[in-house]
Amino acid sequence: MRVFGIDAAGAFDEYARLPFEAKHTEAMLEDWLESNPDGFGEKGSVLIMGRQLATDLGGSIDLLGLDRNGNVVVVELKRDRTPRDVIAQALEYAAFAEKLDVPELETVLRTYLGDNDISLVDYHREYFDLAKDEGVAFNKSQHLVIVGQQVTAPIRETAAYLGSRGILTTCVEFTFFEAEGGKRLFTRDVVVDGHGGGRRQAVSAPRHETNEAEFLNACDEHGRDLFPRVLDWAFKNNHKVSWGEKGFSIGLESKSGRVVLCYGYPRGAVYGQSIHTALRDRYGLGKLTAVPIEAIEELEGKVKAMGWFVKAGRQLKWVVDAQPEQEQTEALFTWLDAVSALVRKHDTAATPECAGRAPQGPSVSVGLRSTGSEKGKGCRFGASCAST
Repeated sequence: MRVFGIDAAGAFDEYARLPFEAKHTEAMLEDWLESNPDGFGEKGSVLIMGRQLATDLGGSIDLLGLDRNGNVVVVELKRDRTPRDVIAQALEYAAFAEKLDVPELETVLRTYLGDNDISLVDYHREYFDLAKDEGVAFNKSQHLVIVGQQVTAPIRETAAYLGSRGILTTCVEFTFFEAEGGKRLFTRDVVVDGHGGGRRQAVSAPRHETNEAEFLNACDEHGRDLFPRVLDWAFKNNHKVSWGEKGFSIGLESKSGRVVLCYGYPRGAVYGQSIHTALRDRYGLGKLTAVPIEAIEELEGKVKAMGWFVKAGRQLKWVVDAQPEQEQTEALFTWLDAVSALVRKHDTAATPECAGRAPQGPSVSVGLRSTGSEKGKGCRFGASCAST
């Protein structure tokens, strides 16, 4: 396959197909796959929960995840091994994964995210924005994903056979191209799609959607000091606040969807009373806009330099366990302003979500703001953002 770009003069600029290993390491490929879990198959994303996970058989799983239905996903890079070795390794890891129960899976997720308070059930529900009547039975099946620049015919045939026998097996080929000037393209093709439907079961009760009054009542005095100011900042800047079961997200509309700027959680939530960044969130500016990676890294550096944000998986969070200082809130708002400006700069369709709303004064009228909830507008939790 030949791939061309089109320059400003309308001329074709051919991309040269290169062996991935010519300029990259396997660790870099793992980085890309880890950051883009939508590329594993044709039927949805994968929640990555482990990388280079050691097994009891002496090996290590490249990437371990869960799909929407709770199936364990084992991602194995083909490398330069024989078809027999590739299939044997993948089956060995699937056999190991089959034995993982829910507490063990939760331990894997907590280790990966660096947060010992994470609930696997809650995190999975929030990540996939499950419907009110949608539930899962974890690890009822295992899904093998084999990734390589070339997936040979023997591997494809064996994968298809495994799929026909009930072992979900997907094979993904990728191709790396580079044009003059260093511009790169990465293509992927699902050559064997063994993704099945999985099992579902009804959940016992519908989810509750909170509001500002309930949210603040769930906070302690430190949260009731900080969060009204955060919500005022959102309304003064015409950003939309979407409420979930316990928390909220603040977003900005772009041509790619609703870009989440940050999340807020009260006491009792899985994440604790905290403010979370969303730079590398699946609905943050890193995914939904053309903001350069250098700018994202600069924003992350500014948050880390504040000194009171700590790591929370791929994001950063401010655990609000003390009286917020004026310097802290001002630094937060300055940073959020910078994030908003970047979204608008790199996405010309980005507009405030609540244009025309009368600016809010400095005082807080708890429970009177009409924020609504707009499921499917980009917040990864939809109508139930931050539903912990």
